[in-house]
Amino acid sequence: MGKSLRGAITDHLGSRVTTIGFAPIERFGDAPENHNPANACKDAKTIIVFGIKVPQGMLRSPEYNLHLLHRTYHTVYVHLDELGLEISNFVESQGDHLAVPIPSYAPLVFHNMEPWGVVSLKHAAVYAGLGAFGRSGQMYHPQYGSLLRLGAVVTSAELPGDPIIEDDPCPPKCNACQKICPSEAFDVVGKFNKMACLAYCIKHAIYPLVLKDEQGLKHIERVINTAGYNYWLKCDECLKVCPNNKHKPH
Repeated sequence: MGKSLRGAITDHLGSRVTTIGFAPIERFGDAPENHNPANACKDAKTIIVFGIKVPQGMLRSPEYNLHLLHRTYHTVYVHLDELGLEISNFVESQGDHLAVPIPSYAPLVFHNMEPWGVVSLKHAAVYAGLGAFGRSGQMYHPQYGSLLRLGAVVTSAELPGDPIIEDDPCPPKCNACQKICPSEAFDVVGKFNKMACLAYCIKHAIYPLVLKDEQGLKHIERVINTAGYNYWLKCDECLKVCPNNKHKPH
């Protein structure tokens, strides 16, 4: 039953996603507290992870790179969320299963002022065999690099998992992203600091007004997940220089 349902899910999504992978919940034993997929779905057995590639053209735009990046990301996030809802209902229609769509971006959960996804989609993608972590902390697909935006569904249906990719996705001695990073988000040994990157990259007109005092910061989760959802991206330099994001033949 699991194998046939897995095939039905893949067929149902068809060409609407670039790639899809499956991971048993057992692979998430070392997930951060409260961010295991089992926290999202009762009796969780499997997470289904799917990705849609964003076009390289937006990175190469001579004049409107960040404008196009902004609209592309926020368009694909909505599309991924819609697909997650659709697949959840499809899975539940195929038997006595539960299924929960995982947000592609917001709502986020804040711990000590640090934003987290309900489930880390990068980790889920790695466990589902879609790629491996590189030196930048990004998940790199063998063909599409870090150009995939991700969505997921957690379900109580037990579905066969995909093999995990063990190979280092980064070219030997490559540190292009570290050298170009304007936020200096990498330390002297190349370790990536997520908060340094986010503070530089993620901008919204409402943040300076609402998050300027203690009362605003007290409600940061509510602000980010409502008024701040359609944020502006100030930087994509690491995406531009990464050799994994260059065109590769199918």
